[in-house]
Amino acid sequence: MIKNVIFDLDGTLLDTTEGVLESVKYSARKLGYPELAQETYLKFIGPPIQQSFMEYYGCGQEQAQEAADLFRSYYKSSALLKAVPYDGIFELCETLKKKKIRMAVATYKREDYALTLLKHFHFDAYCYPMHGADNQNILKKEDIVKMSMKEMGGTLKDTVLVGDTVNDAVAAEKAGILFAAVTYGFGFRNTEDADTYRNIGAAASPVQVADIIFKHSAE
Repeated sequence: MIKNVIFDLDGTLLDTTEGVLESVKYSARKLGYPELAQETYLKFIGPPIQQSFMEYYGCGQEQAQEAADLFRSYYKSSALLKAVPYDGIFELCETLKKKKIRMAVATYKREDYALTLLKHFHFDAYCYPMHGADNQNILKKEDIVKMSMKEMGGTLKDTVLVGDTVNDAVAAEKAGILFAAVTYGFGFRNTEDADTYRNIGAAASPVQVADIIFKHSAE
């Protein structure tokens, strides 16, 4: 039976497209990098920002860190709160709360940014603990997931990570816990995408996340 749910943030709880992409484009302009296709920009949401700059602009680690510093400065001061909760996400939280299922957040967004966002949109009324990445990206996503699970008092059999990307699926597998995919975020586009990785179901909406959790618990 699932007793603990750990949510990813970007693409799972919040649509952070506007703020993240605005910050990526600002950083790229400052460094003289060319514009990319919108589809490529969307791939910056979720993974470590340094990794994305190296992958999509072909820069080295030093330049990627410079880009990350520019990104973070702009994002924090001008674009952080340009986010929208997904339709039905608070209803999902209420449903899980009524069933006495504990909730937490484990994100690769820097922790101070994540906490500001989560508290601004009142997810702290449902989720504890709430953890994010360190500034130098030393922690891996699975490390953040394990930290959250330990603080929740969860076990490998009663904890599920809910997320929208390959990074989430891999983190859940490495942490040894269940994974539920969502296809309304930035990563998985459909059930077929999600089924490339071990999961207990793929949700096209927050409401379907509850259905997946309750169905698995009943099996």
